[in-house]
Amino acid sequence: MNQPHYILLPANPLFITASLFTAFLLNLLPWGHWVGIPDFVALVLIFWSIHQPRKVGIGIAFMMGLLMDVHDATLLGENALSYTLLSYFAIMIHRRVLWFKLATQALHVFPLLLMMQAVQLVIRLMVTGGFPGWLYFSESVATIALWPVVNWILLAPQRRAVNRDDTRPI
Repeated sequence: MNQPHYILLPANPLFITASLFTAFLLNLLPWGHWVGIPDFVALVLIFWSIHQPRKVGIGIAFMMGLLMDVHDATLLGENALSYTLLSYFAIMIHRRVLWFKLATQALHVFPLLLMMQAVQLVIRLMVTGGFPGWLYFSESVATIALWPVVNWILLAPQRRAVNRDDTRPI
């Protein structure tokens, strides 16, 4: 209970755009189809949907999903649908999640990521009929492991003081 509470600065829209673009570039790297590699776009989308639901919402999630569909050469709309649902449910719980510590936040985000992967799996099963195996869901575990790191990195620009003063307690 004695942990400091920061008054965060407003999120810079350019920083939000840069973080989404960086996550997209990380997903473009060749390791993206390996088992257990996190979906960085989903991680950044869920982060911004929880922390800035008015700036990053369902429309941006849909557009990022379409970009990932084109990159992955999957059925057009597979990632778009799953990212849209992910963003919608993250926005639904955003007020509740922000009250918890990072470990508990990760436990709240984990079912959303599993749901996103389940939607993608159902679509793939309907189209191809091939089951990728249970290790397919290890992507959600790896993504949740990165939650505290991403939280620290993406909130860092908002924690800085506008004009530093050693006598100010905040």
